[in-house]
Amino acid sequence: MKNVKRILALTVSAALAVSCFAGCGNGAKKNSDTIVIGCSGPLTGDAAQYGVAVKNAIELAVKDVNDAGGINGTKLSYVFEDDEADSGDKAVNAYNALKDNGMQVMVGTVTTGSCLAVIEKTKQDNIFQLTPSASAQDVIKNDNCFQVCFTDPNQGKGSADYIAENKLATKIAVIYDSSDAYSSGIFNTFKSEAEAKGLDIVTEQSFTKDSKTDFSAQISAAKDAGADLVFLPIYYQQASLILTQCKSANYNPTFFGCDGLDGILSIKNFDTSLCEGVMLLTPFAADAQDQATQDFVKKYKDAYNGETPNQFAADAYDGVMVLAELMKKEGITADMSASDICDKLKKAITDKDFSYDGLTGTGMKWGEDGAVSKDPKAVIIKNGAYSALTADDIAASTAQ
Repeated sequence: MKNVKRILALTVSAALAVSCFAGCGNGAKKNSDTIVIGCSGPLTGDAAQYGVAVKNAIELAVKDVNDAGGINGTKLSYVFEDDEADSGDKAVNAYNALKDNGMQVMVGTVTTGSCLAVIEKTKQDNIFQLTPSASAQDVIKNDNCFQVCFTDPNQGKGSADYIAENKLATKIAVIYDSSDAYSSGIFNTFKSEAEAKGLDIVTEQSFTKDSKTDFSAQISAAKDAGADLVFLPIYYQQASLILTQCKSANYNPTFFGCDGLDGILSIKNFDTSLCEGVMLLTPFAADAQDQATQDFVKKYKDAYNGETPNQFAADAYDGVMVLAELMKKEGITADMSASDICDKLKKAITDKDFSYDGLTGTGMKWGEDGAVSKDPKAVIIKNGAYSALTADDIAASTAQ
């Protein structure tokens, strides 16, 4: 999987380059003859690999659209701002910078907190917003914002259903971040669906942003309760600490998470062998054998120093391609205002006859609630890489 030094170098170069994208040709001004897509995400900080992956994929998708003739003869361009995954002023400042640089449609933001910080502004400005990876239910409460990723409730329900249907556990512990909208949103739906499916949650353990380094109490509670599976609806940084501390506690359950675990194999100084057997639901598996996935992975690796794209990259690529199809259908041109474009795209994406076959799902459709309809994929970390979860993997896990 990803080489840590390469990720760090790519993150730094992306951060340095972002100002150029806003004024060196790729970032178009308001009077440009291109249709301008804007996005913000973390290019620096703990969540940087999410933002870097999204930015890279947007760049690839824009190039592919333009190489294929653009949008009704008009080229696409993009601008990207580093919001550091902030849920306050930095996210708002990034959004304002995107507008200053001519954004007409927004593919973003990358993270939920930043998205919640700007959704009222995109609504007020009537800018069409399609986020690749901000998954909270509240993100899509306004009629101008849609998601490529699953909503948190859908991830929680899907995880409970998968665990129940495949009989992965008899006793389940949950460790989640009660201060985080992503984590608590998934947990709440997981708990409800687990009860409906007859799953036995033997302990519910929480932490907050102020207590996310020492998980000894949560791990002890899970171990003492005899949990054979620990559900982790959290981000990969905290998950890596939990795996490390479970080893110290001589506790070896099955670990099951959601898309927030994508990235755990790239953490500096982390023993990635601890990830062997970790399962997660995600919309994308880089080792899938369909031609579209293989072509995308090759293209991404060729462009970005051999890096393997994660599901954030795949969602972002799909997002741009969905927009391109909608823009072609609606005859969008560069001289249209962002508000006029928004009105057309809102109607087009919810049209019952519109669907899209992409990297993260086939027959993807959107309703007026802004949520996407598609099926998740189950993935396991095996031999240091993300692989599609097979029946043999499940049998090996449950036999432990």
